[in-house]
Amino acid sequence: MISIFSNLGTASLIITMLVALLIGMAKTGVHGAGMLSVPLLAIAFGGRVSSGLMLPMLLVADVFGVLYYHRHASFKHLKILFPWAATGIIAGSVAGNFISDEVFRVIMVTTIFSSLAVMIWMEMGGREKIPDNIFLGIGAGFLGGFTSMIGNLAGTVMAVYFLSMRLPKNNFIGTAAWFFLVINWFKVPFHIWVWHTITINSWLLALSLLPIILGGAYLGILLVKKMNDRTYRWFIVGMTMVAAIIMVFK
Repeated sequence: MISIFSNLGTASLIITMLVALLIGMAKTGVHGAGMLSVPLLAIAFGGRVSSGLMLPMLLVADVFGVLYYHRHASFKHLKILFPWAATGIIAGSVAGNFISDEVFRVIMVTTIFSSLAVMIWMEMGGREKIPDNIFLGIGAGFLGGFTSMIGNLAGTVMAVYFLSMRLPKNNFIGTAAWFFLVINWFKVPFHIWVWHTITINSWLLALSLLPIILGGAYLGILLVKKMNDRTYRWFIVGMTMVAAIIMVFK
């Protein structure tokens, strides 16, 4: 463990530990925290490398999210999302071989700002105009898979989709927990054998940060319990806005 952390500078170590805390919070319902962790890790390590470092942390945290909220998932929506998310991941793994870190950053900024604009529009009344149909699910699934591979940004895309489907707070969290558990494990072979961004040290780092991830998960449960559905939606919007600002001034 010591040798793993010794390879990180002080600033990178602090950012990595903060990201671990935010990821734990995100997986138990504070999804805006997950959106904030993406640009923070990208600042420290670059877009593509950060996606490989973050994935093992996400995999560890996903387990706790599913254990706590698994009963609240909307499998009606998940059945539509999964196959198209897998297609998006495959497309993203191919595209990632031709994308520089600067392009990664542009994709991150564009995705976060676009998601933010749609979230605000929905909260101002636009959500009632969005139909619950299979084509929206297909598009969200593919885009979620693609952006998940390109910088672990599916959190913003799927937040837009789940909010537009008018899922109550606990159903939102439970459905997201199952979605990310499955697609994050699906991404592992591509990171190992296609991008070569996950190594033994990536896994050891994630396991070393397990107490911080667990602490974040517990903190997330406490915070979500104090929010009603409307407050929860605006909290996600606010955290997405902070993530967008961080990426712009990176």
